[in-house]
Amino acid sequence: MSTVLVVDDKEMLRDSVAVTLQRAGFTVIVASSGAGALDMIASRRPDAMVTDLKMPAMTGLELIGKIRELDDDLPIVLMTAFGTVETAVEAMKLGAFDYITKPFEGDELVVSIKRALEHSRLKRENAVLRIAASESEHAANGPSSPRGLDRIIGQSIPIRHVKEKIRAIARSQGTVLVSGESGVGKEVIARSIHDLSPRVEEPFLAVNCAAMSEALLESELFGHERGAFTGAEKMRKGRFELAHKGTLLLDEISEIRPSLQAKLLRVLQERTFERVGSSTPIGVDVRIIATTNRDLSEEVSRGTFRQDLFYRLNVLPLHLPPLRDRREDVRLLASAFVERTCIREGRAPIQFSPEAMDLLVMYTWPGNVRELHNLCERAVVLSNSEIIAPDLIRGWLTESLRAQTIVHVNGDIPTPRSVNGAERLGPEPRPLAEIEREVIVETLHRFNGHRQKTARALGIGVRTLGLKLKKWKEERLVAETL
Repeated sequence: MSTVLVVDDKEMLRDSVAVTLQRAGFTVIVASSGAGALDMIASRRPDAMVTDLKMPAMTGLELIGKIRELDDDLPIVLMTAFGTVETAVEAMKLGAFDYITKPFEGDELVVSIKRALEHSRLKRENAVLRIAASESEHAANGPSSPRGLDRIIGQSIPIRHVKEKIRAIARSQGTVLVSGESGVGKEVIARSIHDLSPRVEEPFLAVNCAAMSEALLESELFGHERGAFTGAEKMRKGRFELAHKGTLLLDEISEIRPSLQAKLLRVLQERTFERVGSSTPIGVDVRIIATTNRDLSEEVSRGTFRQDLFYRLNVLPLHLPPLRDRREDVRLLASAFVERTCIREGRAPIQFSPEAMDLLVMYTWPGNVRELHNLCERAVVLSNSEIIAPDLIRGWLTESLRAQTIVHVNGDIPTPRSVNGAERLGPEPRPLAEIEREVIVETLHRFNGHRQKTARALGIGVRTLGLKLKKWKEERLVAETL
C-alpha cells in the first residue's frame, strides 16, 4: 500500500484531502508546514506527496525545491487556487509531477497521484535494471530464469534442509546472514529468499563488499551529493535508496572496514542514513541479507568485526554446505549447467559421458558450485562432440583431488577410478586447507603466475586469491615469488 504525504497549513482542506486518499486505498500521513513535511520525509519516506502552493514560512514551490535537493524521484502534486501558467511552468521546472487547481474533484486528485506513483515506479525500475545490466551475473538472470526454490538445484539431504529453512525465513522481515565457503551459491540463496518474500515485487539489489575500496563502497551504499568528492558532478542515489521497500544483499560483508561497519550499524538500528557529503537523514525500508565466507564470531573475537553489528546481522542465520558435502547434487548441477550453456551458445544438446561424470563426482570442488559451473561452460565451448569425454576435463581437475576416497551417500556415488581407469581407494585423507593450497599453487603455475586467469579457472575472486597467497607467504607455506 502506497503512502502519500499531504501538506497544507489549513486543517480543513488537509483533512479533506487525507480522507479522499484514504478512501482510495492509500496510507496517508500529514504535515501542516514545509518544515514539518521535510521532517516527515526524512523519518517516514512517503511514496508520493501532495502540497498546497500558498503556505506561510515556506511556499509549496520552496518546499519542492528543498525536496529536490534530497530526492530527485519523490513524485509531487501541487495544489493551488492560483492557476497561472507561470506558476505551473515553475512548478514543473522544480520537479513537480502534476499541478491541479482548486476547487477540484476527489477523483481528479486520486488519478493524478496514481499516475505520479506509476511514473515513479517506472523510473525506479529503470535505475535498478541499469545496475543489473552492468553486472553480468545479474543481467543473465532474466525473466525466464528459475525463481524461488527452483533456483536451487539439488535433492541431497543437506540442500533439502536449506530449502526448508528458506521457506520459513522468507516469510519474515528479519535480517538474514547466509554463511558458507566461496562459490557455494550464497547469492542464489538470497535471491530465493527475496522471491518467496512479501517484497518480491520490489527491487532486489546486491553489493559486493569485497570488490570496492572503503570510499567507493560507502558511496555505492549510501549515495553522494554533488561535490561531495572529486568527480562527484551530480547527486547519486545509493543502493539503500534504490532498494527501498525491497531487498539489499551485502555480499561478503566480512570485508567491510570497521569505520564503515559503524555506519551500517546505524542504518540497521534506525533505518536512516545520510548520503556522502550530506547531514540530512533519509529514512529507508529495506530488508538486509548479508553473506560471508568467514566465521563472523571468530572475526569478532579477533577484533576485526563489530560485535553489535554481528548481532544485528545474525537474526536469521542460514549456513550453505560446500559441494563436497552434498556430492549427490553434482550430477544434477552439472547437467543443468551444461544444458543452460548449450542454450546460451546456440549449440545442440551435449552431455557428460558416464566416466566424465564419475570424475566430477569424485572431485572435492574447492571452488564449490562456481567452479563446477565454470568447468561445465568450458567443456561445452571446447567439446567437439555430443559427449564430453573424461580426457577433456581430466586436465582441469587436480590429480590429488581426483583420486580422493569418496564417501558413499545412499549407495548411489560411484567407486572412484584412477587416471588409468583401474579402481582404487586413493591416498590417506589430508587436511582440506592443505589440498586447497596445493590446488591454487598448481593452477598458478599452470597459468604462469597470472592471477586473473587463475582466479577465473578456480571460480574465486582475484582479491580472495591475493589474500590467501599473502597469508600463506606470511606463514612461509608458499614461495615468495608467487
